[in-house]
Amino acid sequence: MKSLKENFQKVHIVIIGSGIIGKFNALELSELGFQVSIIDPNQLQNSSNAALGLLMGNMYQKRRGRSWDLRKKSIELWPQWITLLQKFNCKLNIEKPLIQLTDNEEKFKKLEKFVYENNDLNLEILKKDSIFINNINKTFQTKNIKGMISFKDGRINALLLLKTLDKYLKHKKVNFLKQEIIQIRKSNNQWISRTNNNENIKSDLVILCNSLKAVDLIDNQSHNIKLKPVLGQAMEIDINDEEVDLLSLPKQFNINGKNLIPKSKTKLIIGSTDEYSIKPEENTFEKLTNFLDKKPNWLMKGKISKKWFGVRSRPDGEPSPIMKNLENGLIICTGFYKNGFLLAPACSKWVANEIKNYLS
Repeated sequence: MKSLKENFQKVHIVIIGSGIIGKFNALELSELGFQVSIIDPNQLQNSSNAALGLLMGNMYQKRRGRSWDLRKKSIELWPQWITLLQKFNCKLNIEKPLIQLTDNEEKFKKLEKFVYENNDLNLEILKKDSIFINNINKTFQTKNIKGMISFKDGRINALLLLKTLDKYLKHKKVNFLKQEIIQIRKSNNQWISRTNNNENIKSDLVILCNSLKAVDLIDNQSHNIKLKPVLGQAMEIDINDEEVDLLSLPKQFNINGKNLIPKSKTKLIIGSTDEYSIKPEENTFEKLTNFLDKKPNWLMKGKISKKWFGVRSRPDGEPSPIMKNLENGLIICTGFYKNGFLLAPACSKWVANEIKNYLS
């Protein structure tokens, strides 16, 4: 092991899964000088390609425990990674701020209490006299929407980020293999990842980032990890109403649990539902537009121009995400549920530290 410690370039790490978590781990590890291979048979069909890219960290209301620590770390790391990745795509950035809204008075009181008790300059309460609230109430034909704004949170274009990561990883000579791994085993201090066409790929370490399929590659009697599928959906709606200008709304906001992103004056993206299934039901429009007691006329008359979905994994019986060192040289990072894009920097930093400790 000493020879590996002396020269990281001799260490070969296999990452199984090419979603945002797999790619961020590859980014961090390639920056440290490791030789990295990403293995995934469906690189363009994982749930990361269906994400909206919302980064909701600072407005997270439980400011203690592991979940908050991960969010806090990612909030700190994201600007550094954006600066690095902008060398490969200058358009990549985090659109700020992020707004969380409700028409439920009890929920608003909780938001209000959270902001006042934390005394965070990056958080503010939005009441009825706010220009944001005025525009939202006018557009959605409501009177009682209120909420909070976070100047530190926002949204990153998910597809643009994934494409930029691909460019950077290619520059760093990260190897992409479009194969399916059906078995992993350890032999003589090395890991052997066997593909569905019976090819053996040798590595010093393996990181499992392949969502639901990660549990198929480990001994569940030893590790007892359970994951359940969670379906996330989104759609783009075309609006045909001359009196409605969607660009008068904030760039990204949330009303009663639904995320809304105005794409143009007449196009609105809405997501996402949480269903414990792997296939969407037919009534996508009803599910995604059911966030107010009364829908505005323009929304009821809207037409779906595009819809998509992704199947994410959520831990069953333990907190999200699952980040564990299962045994020497085998790490699992999965079950991020809704927070893969937000927590990717903190996850990759944790993995890098685990690997450095293992090699020391």
